[in-house]
Amino acid sequence: MKLKLLFIFTFLFSHIIAQEHNVSTKEITINEFIDGTLLIPNNVNNPNLAIIIAGSGPTDRNGNQNMLKNNSLKKLAEGLTSKGVATFRYDKRIVKQIRKGNVNMNIRFDDFITDAISVLNYFSASDAFKNIYIIGHSQGSLVGIVAAKEGADGFISLAGAGKSIDEVIIDQIISTAPMFTEDTKRVFSILKEGKTTTDFPLALTSIFNLEVQPFMMSWMAFNPQEEISTLKIPSLIINGTKDLQVSIDEAKLLNKANSNSTLKIIEKMNHILVPIAGDTLENSKSYNESQREISQDLIESIIQFISKT
Repeated sequence: MKLKLLFIFTFLFSHIIAQEHNVSTKEITINEFIDGTLLIPNNVNNPNLAIIIAGSGPTDRNGNQNMLKNNSLKKLAEGLTSKGVATFRYDKRIVKQIRKGNVNMNIRFDDFITDAISVLNYFSASDAFKNIYIIGHSQGSLVGIVAAKEGADGFISLAGAGKSIDEVIIDQIISTAPMFTEDTKRVFSILKEGKTTTDFPLALTSIFNLEVQPFMMSWMAFNPQEEISTLKIPSLIINGTKDLQVSIDEAKLLNKANSNSTLKIIEKMNHILVPIAGDTLENSKSYNESQREISQDLIESIIQFISKT
């Protein structure tokens, strides 16, 4: 029995080492704002590269925030690289600022686009990769759509909204707190005029905090359907049926706006890219459960798209 257990342990350990040896990991600083991790499959010459852009909030390269650890983007990167696609994932600039205790409150949505283009330009200057794809998750989808126009070979949207952020928030208010609908619409109309305001219900402070309003204005200036309609490269639009934040209808809007795009709806996949078999409670808890495996349907869909473009 001991001999058998030793054999099993040796086999598993060797398998893990082999997997590690098949992938090279490099920590890269693109510029003063961007640090990230590059994974390269060692058994592929001149591989394709996927640049992964994180969603809203202070989200790091692994898809985590301060109180939420699910490693969604880390698992996405590792899953793709295990299939022969190099990946680069990076911390949003606000993450680096938080770590240094020097947060710039003048940050704008355009800054995220600038960062994504900087990453694209950095790797485009290298001959190490066959084609470069941009994968944008949630808010990163809109960032990626705009950045991809600067020379990417393909674009992939994961749980990206099809409406502008003001329309998305209004829809959320209508469904969750309809008594604040008119106030929400009124404040957004003021922001569209380039003005700020303190005249809003206390309950809406998390959305319309005075310090956040300039950033919200800059985000509202970009309409996902308009932006993706001018994207000339092959695009894959992916959403899951268990996504609590972005419905599949949003993905359909993006797909409809670009005739060069392909729509993929993944059954039971949620917003952080893992399969959910149960109810909303299980779905919500998964945001802080790093042990969950990423959707293999997602990995295969992306690999198939890249292999055909």
